[in-house]
Amino acid sequence: MKVNDLVLGRIINIKPYGLFLELEDGSRGLLHISEISNKYISNIYSRFYINQVLNVKIIKIDKDKNFINFTIKGITKEERSLYENKMNGFKKLERNINYWIEHYKGGDSMELDLKYVKNAANLKDYEESVKKINHMINEKTGKGNDFLGWTTWPRDYNKEEVERIIKKAQFIRDNFEVLVVCGIGGSYLGARAAIDALKGLRNNDKIEIVYMGQTFSSEYIYDELEYLKNKNFAICVISKSGTTTETSVSFRLLKELLESKIGKEKAKDAIVAVTDKEKGALKTLSDQEGYETYVLPDDIGGRYSVLTPVGLFPMAVAGIDIKKVLKGAYDSMIKYDNDDIYTNDCYKYAVNRFNEYENNKKSVEMFITYEPKLVQLNEWLKQLFGESEGKEDKGLLPDSAHFTTDLHSLGQFIQEGTHILFETVLYVKNPSKDISVPHDEENLDGLNYLEGKTLSYINEKAFLGTLDAHSNSGNVDNFVLYVDKMDEYNLGYLFYFFMRACAMSAYLLKINPFNQPGVEIYKKNMFHLLGKKGY
Repeated sequence: MKVNDLVLGRIINIKPYGLFLELEDGSRGLLHISEISNKYISNIYSRFYINQVLNVKIIKIDKDKNFINFTIKGITKEERSLYENKMNGFKKLERNINYWIEHYKGGDSMELDLKYVKNAANLKDYEESVKKINHMINEKTGKGNDFLGWTTWPRDYNKEEVERIIKKAQFIRDNFEVLVVCGIGGSYLGARAAIDALKGLRNNDKIEIVYMGQTFSSEYIYDELEYLKNKNFAICVISKSGTTTETSVSFRLLKELLESKIGKEKAKDAIVAVTDKEKGALKTLSDQEGYETYVLPDDIGGRYSVLTPVGLFPMAVAGIDIKKVLKGAYDSMIKYDNDDIYTNDCYKYAVNRFNEYENNKKSVEMFITYEPKLVQLNEWLKQLFGESEGKEDKGLLPDSAHFTTDLHSLGQFIQEGTHILFETVLYVKNPSKDISVPHDEENLDGLNYLEGKTLSYINEKAFLGTLDAHSNSGNVDNFVLYVDKMDEYNLGYLFYFFMRACAMSAYLLKINPFNQPGVEIYKKNMFHLLGKKGY
C-alpha cells in the first residue's frame, strides 16, 4: 500500500469536516470534505452513511501515527478505469465489497430494532440537542466532565498495564483454585457480568471466581470464609480509596485468613489491588506489603470502569481474552462518536428512552434477557442507569427480568398491569451451546410435536411470541437489541454502547451523569449509628 493506490474504504465515522475510513487491512484515515468533490457539500450526513464503502485514492501516509489521508475528487477517469479492470470489472468489485461487508468485524453484529415502539421519538426534534451533547461529551465541557475518561479509554488505555494484567492473571490461574473479587458496585458488577456472560453459570475452568466485599451480610460472609478455608485462593481487592466500608471489612477478613493459611510473605503474591495511582489507604497498604497494583484512573468513575483493570483483571483470570473485549469497545467507540441521530443507534436508543420518560410518561425501563447467564449484565445496567440518572427528582427506574422464567410471575403485570414501563430486550441470536428435544414413546407430556427441535429454536419462538403479546396486545413499547453472539468482542462493544447511551440520556435530562450524591446519605447515617468519629 502506497501513495496514489486506489483502495476500498469503509466509513466508520462521519464528522462535519469529513469521513473516517477503515481499509480492509485495518488501516484507518480521513477523507476530508475538501477531497470529496469540487462542488460544495451542504450536508455531509445526507450524502454518506456509516458502513458505506467508497473507492478512494491514498494521497498521504503518516507512518509514525499510522494514519492515512484519502481523496475521491483526485481520482482520474483513467485511474478508475484501470482499477476496475484490475478487479476484473465492476461485478467482481461489487462481489468483493459485499464479501468484505459481510465479514467485517466492526459492530455489524449488533442491531437496534425499534419497530415494536409505537410511540417512538420524532428524531428531528432531537437533532440539535444530540449534536450539542455529543460535542459536549467529546470536548468534555458538560457537568461531571472530569469523569469522561472512559469515552476514549478503548483507544488510550495503558498497553503496558494490560500486558502486566495478562501475565499476572496467568500466574493466578496456574497457582490458585479460587480468585476472590472483593469490591462493591462498579468495582465488581462489570466483572461479574462479563464472567457470567462469557463463561456461563457452570463451566469446567480450572479456576473459580467468587465475590465478597459487596455486602455486610454476616451469613454470606461467614459461609464464604468457611468455604475458602479449604481452598487455595487469591484476592483481587478493588477500591479507589481503600476505605469503602463493605469492601474494607471483607478484605480485612480475607487478608487475615489468607495470611494465616500461607504466611505473610506468600500472601503478597496472592493479593492484587486495583486502586488509585498515588494515594489512598489501599495504595499505601499495597506499597507497604508489596502487592501488585493496577490503576483505577482518576477520570473514570466506578460504574464506567468495567473496561479498566477493575473489570479486566478478573476477566483475564477467568480465562477471557481481554484484548478482544477492548477491540469490541474500540470499534463501538469509533462507530458511536457520530452526532448523526439518523444513523447512530446508540443515540437513537438514548433519545427514545428519554422520549418514553419525558413524553410517554413512563417511569420504569425493564431490561429483559432470555439467557440466565446475562442476569448479572442486567444488574450492571441497573447500576449504570440508576446511579447516573436517578437524581434531582428525575430519571427512569431501571428494573430487570429474565424470560421466560419471569413470564410466569412479572409477565402478568407487564401484560395487563399499570402502564408505567417499557422494555429493552437484549436478545442473543446464536447461543454457544444447544440441545434438542428427544422423542418419547408414550408422549404423556404431549411434547412430541417439539421432537428434534432445538431449545434455541423454542426460546426464539417464546421471545417472538412475547414480543408480540407485550407490544401489540399489552401496548408496551419494546426496544430490541439483537446481538449475533455473546463473545468477548460483542460484550466489549455492548459495554461501550450502553455507557455512551447513558451519558447522552443523562445530559438530555440536564443532570450530571457521573456523580452520586444520594449514595452518601446512607453512609453518613450508618457511620453515625456505628459511632464513627465525626459523624
